[in-house]
Parts: sequence; structure tokens; C-alpha cells
Amino acid sequence: MGMTMTQKILAAHAGLDKVEAGQLILVDLDRVLGNDITSPVAIREFEKLGATAVYDKDKVTMVMDHFAPNKDIKAAEQCKMCRSFCNEYDVTHFYDVGRMGIEHALLPEKGLVVSGDVVIGADSHTCTYGALGAFSTGVGSTDMACGMATGKAWFKVPSAIRFNLKGKLNPFVSGKDVILHIIGMIGVDGALYRSMEFAGEGVSALSVYDRLTISNMAIEAGAKNGIFPVDEQTLAYIAEHSDRAPVVYEADADAVYDETYEIDLSRIKSTVAFPHLPENTKTIDEVGEVKIDQVVIGSCTNGHYKDLAEAASILKGKKVADHVRAIIIPATQDIYLKAIENGLVKIFIEAGCVVSTPTCGPCLGGHMGILAAGERAVATTNRNFVGRMGHVTSEVYLASPAVAAASAIAGKIADPAKV
Repeated sequence: MGMTMTQKILAAHAGLDKVEAGQLILVDLDRVLGNDITSPVAIREFEKLGATAVYDKDKVTMVMDHFAPNKDIKAAEQCKMCRSFCNEYDVTHFYDVGRMGIEHALLPEKGLVVSGDVVIGADSHTCTYGALGAFSTGVGSTDMACGMATGKAWFKVPSAIRFNLKGKLNPFVSGKDVILHIIGMIGVDGALYRSMEFAGEGVSALSVYDRLTISNMAIEAGAKNGIFPVDEQTLAYIAEHSDRAPVVYEADADAVYDETYEIDLSRIKSTVAFPHLPENTKTIDEVGEVKIDQVVIGSCTNGHYKDLAEAASILKGKKVADHVRAIIIPATQDIYLKAIENGLVKIFIEAGCVVSTPTCGPCLGGHMGILAAGERAVATTNRNFVGRMGHVTSEVYLASPAVAAASAIAGKIADPAKV
């Protein structure tokens, strides 16, 4: 009986020839990640352990992205604690205002994750890096503390679901639509503590940024991680961004999967997740009349340059509806700068949008776009739980950058092909 990609990576990092689903293993870590919300908790636990050093100053990373620039005194104190910790322990990869970006876009861009890595992060969307053929998953702050101190973490080896992709996406359809389609199909617990492994000839039709979006939202189906095979696109991306050599793992031909789904990319339509779960999906032709108050284009899911460029192509020469607030958030400083240099920011401002510094901000109801009672937002973020972006009676509709941009213009959820 063979192993999946995830199982092979975990076995190698546990020093074992073979692992099986359900097995408990102690794994060596290539990176430990925290942000300005989760790191302070981990720091306090780290101190309780009596640790006197981090296991590797080059492999611990903290990114100030959720409430940065500081939105209030508490946020300032949390960032100060992270800053002091990283100064004391000489942590190489500390990203503060001016250098920071949204963590799950920043780490691939900085070349801090490559194929074959094992990464834990005290943030549930750490599963993003599966797009590069790494095993990455979210953990609690206590696990982060232990990881910083020892460079190790315990895992129960997950079983897997295989998604065979074929065909190519249609215009205005992207990775966001693919993962919303899948979550709508299997549900928010459809992959609970399992690996979502993507394969098939359709993988090559997805950009690295589509894959980052899909892997990012694997957690929204309850998955332990999402992971893509390493191909020429992956290797080219890593070569451009990192000086580390990737380690490529492939699933065995006789690897065991709990289930296998066939996904024809050419049949996927623009998809919207209605409140209050990512599984509550409708295709764009099923949406009906849904008037909106706000649009957010950004987040770790869809704040890449590709996402901004697609939104700009729709907004160019048009105006945001009078009653809509449109907020654009580039995911990193480099993306922000590229958007300025290529004229995207000019397009956004002329259309009536505001452009923010990189931040998680509104995604978690933090700042930079909180919803009042009864307001509705179309967002390219990854969660739409009750009260996620503000008041408990507000509503968040998850969509692609194309749908979000079209909706900003129309003042209601709209088909990008018809705006």
C-alpha cells in the first residue's frame, strides 16, 4: 500500500520509511509562523516552557498583518511584544510595517517555503503553502510555542481525498470559484482532518496563484491541508523567489484515498458563497437580486497581483456604484508597488475605490472596513461566518475578484461577463 504526497513528506520529516493514516508521529519542522494576534499567546507559552532560545532563528517567522498598522493600543502592545521577542532571540524573519504583507502571500513571495517543506503556523490558513507542494497546516499558539522551542511537532497522519482535475477554466473563472465549487459540493466538514490532494492534467491549467487560493481554503472544508503536485510552474515560481532547493514528492500509484472526485474545470461557473458558511454556494446565474453595501478585494486568499489585475480590467473606465464602498488591499508591499507602477492603483482610485496598505483588516472584522448592522459585503476573503466582518446581522458573500469588481460597479452581486 503506497503513500500520498502528504504522507511521504511527513514520513521523511519523521525519519521514517513509511507512515499510515492515523499514526502518531513527531516531525521536524522547516518553518514556524505566527502573526500579531497569535504570536503573543505563543510567546507567553514559550516563556512558561523555560526556553532560552528559538530552535533556529532563520526558521521562525512573525508577520505583523492582522491589526497592523496598529489600530488601537491593544494592537500596538501585541506588536510590541512580538518585536521585543524577535529582537531578543535574533529572529531573522520578522516583518513589521513597511516590510510586512499578509503572511500567507508574503512567505511564498519571500521564498521562505519550498516544495517538500513542513510548515506550521498559528493561523488556520497556513495550509496555503500546499500550492507549492509543501505540507503546511494551522496549529494553536501552544503548538507554535513548542515548535519555536524544539523545531518539532506531533501529528496524526491524515488520510486523503483525491481531486482529479481536467479541462481549463473559462474567462472570469478562477481558483476561487474552483474551491467554492468544491466546498459547496463536499461541505465545510467534507474533508475533516484529511488531506485534499489535487491531481490530473487540469492542474497545469491553474496558475500558481489559483493553487494558492485553492490550498488556502482547504481548511474551509475542514481539511488538515491541501496539496498540489510539483510541476514546471511550481519550480519556476520557486526558482524566481527562493534560493533554497525544492524537494519533490509524488504520490505513489497505489496510494490509498478515502474518496476520489472528478472535477471538470471547464464546467465551473463563477460561484458565490452566501451567508453564513462557505458551503452555501450558488453559481452566478442562481444568485438573483442581492444589493450590497461594500466590496473588499484582497486578503491572503485573493490579494495577489493577478487578482488585482483582473479586478482592474473590469473596473477600468467605470465607476463604483454610489451606495457601495469598494476597498482594495494588495497582499504585500511588492504587490502594492507593482500595482502602482502598472497603473492599477490609478484605475482603482478613478473608479471610486480606496486602496489600503497590506493588511488582513476587514477579513476578520478587525479594521479597514467593518460592517454595520444589516450591511452586506461581497468579499474575496475566505470566511463568511456570522459577524465575521462586523455586526452579527451583517452578511458576507464570498466571491472571486472578478465577481467582486463587477458587483462594485453594479451595486449588487453581478456576473463579470455582463458588466
